[in-house]
Amino acid sequence: MTTLSFGLSDLQTEPVSGLAYRLRTPTPAKPSKLLVLLHGVGSNETNLLTLATGIDADTLVVFGQGPLQMGPQQYAWFRVMFTPSGPQIVPQEAEHSRQLLITLLLQLQQQHGIAPANSVIAGFSQGGIMSASVALSSPESVRGFAILSGRILPELEPQIASNARLATLRAFVGHGDYDSKLPVHWAERSDALLKARGVIPESHRYPIDHGISAEMHADFVRWLAG
Repeated sequence: MTTLSFGLSDLQTEPVSGLAYRLRTPTPAKPSKLLVLLHGVGSNETNLLTLATGIDADTLVVFGQGPLQMGPQQYAWFRVMFTPSGPQIVPQEAEHSRQLLITLLLQLQQQHGIAPANSVIAGFSQGGIMSASVALSSPESVRGFAILSGRILPELEPQIASNARLATLRAFVGHGDYDSKLPVHWAERSDALLKARGVIPESHRYPIDHGISAEMHADFVRWLAG
């Protein structure tokens, strides 16, 4: 079991978006940066705690909880079925979560006095999907985003901002070569879409299945610091 080098706040609810989250504690009185981390389907806000290890102390780290409860301590950002023809989502739920997360970002930024230029949203699997959805549709909300073993929803296409609006956006794509849940071609599609939109991602592949390896974690932390 990994021992965390930081404390964790109680679960709290942001009143405007209605989303629940926890904070890494202690944080500086006035943190200069914001990182919102989003879990995958069927998990919860504590799933990515170890991902915050190694991140600058002046970063306010927020662990978001999906709005859909699937079971005890199991949440999602939208429902999905994995079929032979690929993942099939409930697009209305994905869109609703996208809007809620944009609102959450704005409220956290205003509450803590952190500029969008110093904000990043990232996540694992479905959390990575939502991170891309937020950043690509509302690039004014963040400086960058990370997709960790996730993908970019084809359903997002009508919401993606213009290339001019995306010009300052940074992106990180990490994926396992042997991912059995979301095959690696999804990462290749993400890379191609981002490059077509003028966003050149830092993209890495790892000899793993669906997950976050120590190497992916280290690359993400280094990218974030840069």
